[in-house]
Amino acid sequence: MTRIIGLTGGIATGKSTVSNFFKKNGIPVIDADGIAKEVVEPNQEAYRQIISAFGTSILQQNGQLDRRKLGNIVFTNENKRQQLNSIVHPQVKKVMLARRDQLINEEHPVIVLDIPLLFESQLENLVDLVVVVYSHAEVQLERLMHRNQLTKEEASNRIQSQLPITQKAKAANIVIDNNGSIADTQKQCRELLDKFV
Repeated sequence: MTRIIGLTGGIATGKSTVSNFFKKNGIPVIDADGIAKEVVEPNQEAYRQIISAFGTSILQQNGQLDRRKLGNIVFTNENKRQQLNSIVHPQVKKVMLARRDQLINEEHPVIVLDIPLLFESQLENLVDLVVVVYSHAEVQLERLMHRNQLTKEEASNRIQSQLPITQKAKAANIVIDNNGSIADTQKQCRELLDKFV
């Protein structure tokens, strides 16, 4: 029987590090963020709905979404953020479940669903256990500012749009502490895999 692991965390807590560890160890990972990028490509249904809702000012000259412009709108306006999520999330879920079912049919023993907004979107019912990648708030803020070249205010707005990481950690079946070295994080991942593979 296939075990479905839901992998989540906060923005810039190190979820990608954990996700990459699973991939390198032959565990199929379905990446909700990657799918979210696919479903908002030009000519996709979600793309058309976003233009209809937010107008053409959020487009780059080549017709692609300007993620920074759209981000600045939705991370400072809760209603707009919910509006965007109500367009994108159903499309992502549809693709994600189709890929999951295909992997189950291929009889993989473990599948990871990498879903940043697992709790916010109430998708816990799709997985057998939830793994949260945790880091301290100040580490998270610093990483996000550095990684995305954001001001402190922009980074804080993005972090505050999600459930607090401490709340996610409390709701998890397993917490991977990502405040230390990459080697330390990988050791925790290895222990997790040893339990389920």
